[in-house]
Amino acid sequence: MYIKEIELYNFRNYEELHLEFHKNVNLILGNNAQGKTNLLESIYLCSMGKSFRTGRDSDLIRFGSEFARVKAEAKKEYYDTSVELIYSRNGGKSARLDGNRIRKASELLENLYMVIFSPEDLKIVKEEPEKRRRFIDRELCQLKPRYYEAFSNYKKVLLQRNAYLKEESVDPSILDLWDMQLARYGAQIMVMRKEFVEKLRDISQVIHQSITNGKETLNLKYVPNVSVSATAEETEEEYYQVIRGSFENDFRQRTTTRGPHKDDVEFFIDAISVRSFGSQGQQRTSALSVKLAELSLIKEETGEDAILLLDDVMSELDLQRQEFLIKSLSDIQMFITTTEIPEKLMETLPPGKTFYVKEGNVTEKEKENEPSI
Repeated sequence: MYIKEIELYNFRNYEELHLEFHKNVNLILGNNAQGKTNLLESIYLCSMGKSFRTGRDSDLIRFGSEFARVKAEAKKEYYDTSVELIYSRNGGKSARLDGNRIRKASELLENLYMVIFSPEDLKIVKEEPEKRRRFIDRELCQLKPRYYEAFSNYKKVLLQRNAYLKEESVDPSILDLWDMQLARYGAQIMVMRKEFVEKLRDISQVIHQSITNGKETLNLKYVPNVSVSATAEETEEEYYQVIRGSFENDFRQRTTTRGPHKDDVEFFIDAISVRSFGSQGQQRTSALSVKLAELSLIKEETGEDAILLLDDVMSELDLQRQEFLIKSLSDIQMFITTTEIPEKLMETLPPGKTFYVKEGNVTEKEKENEPSI
């Protein structure tokens, strides 16, 4: 799977742009604040229908314009596919998949698979649980439409329940209507999260050992806020009882204190917490291993190669990790944004194209393993 070309119109700082990409490496060079990440964002939108940077569609529209348009053509294993998205200043949004109008962005799922890797992802091991939940949710949403649906419903019910808890008078019998829904959707989320983390753990362990030459063993552990049973039905009953029992605490704090919105994932190297005691190098290697494991898991689950978006992450990795990353992914499409790239690493890149971005303008040249740029 790879993106063949993209067209942008009034998107971020791009007034009008049409680019044809290489099926292997697409190197996007330029100084900061020129539009490199904007270009990656437009590509990512074609997979999820949502940005990895903002929740406000209006942010995607060029200043002074009334709408933005993104259209991409992609090559899959057996057929070509196209995605077109239009965002209006008045809040309207429309999407087409292979020329056919779709009702909601979730219908884009299971079409184009992408993994974004940014400096923020290097911090997921060290930072707060919300970052790790977001990482899991982002990947599960594109892998499993069932998860996307359960996750979307859970967020809506959670918002409604929390709003009701802030009322001056709260009737437990009315709150129970939301409790039952939270238990149903929350159980589905937790069961799928547990399965996902276990699969990710097995793959990332192998990758991590390769990076560290077998000197360290990485382990991931899913830490649910509510016990997860063997089935979604059993987990639903468990969560329902937990949330009913937390009424007084929830009412006192005026928020829902139990559920998958409080989950976490722990990282261990040789049984030692990477978050608490790991070096910066160990934290970054753990994050890199997990990101590479995502790509393998998508291939395993779908039979398709995901597209990798590396947003200014190369400068955060030492040369050894940079080379490992490039060499292990020579057979998939990559988009790499950076201000500069070491000549030694440039020599290891597979054939591709180099794009230069300056103030929303892009120039390109073919790069067939050139030794320098």
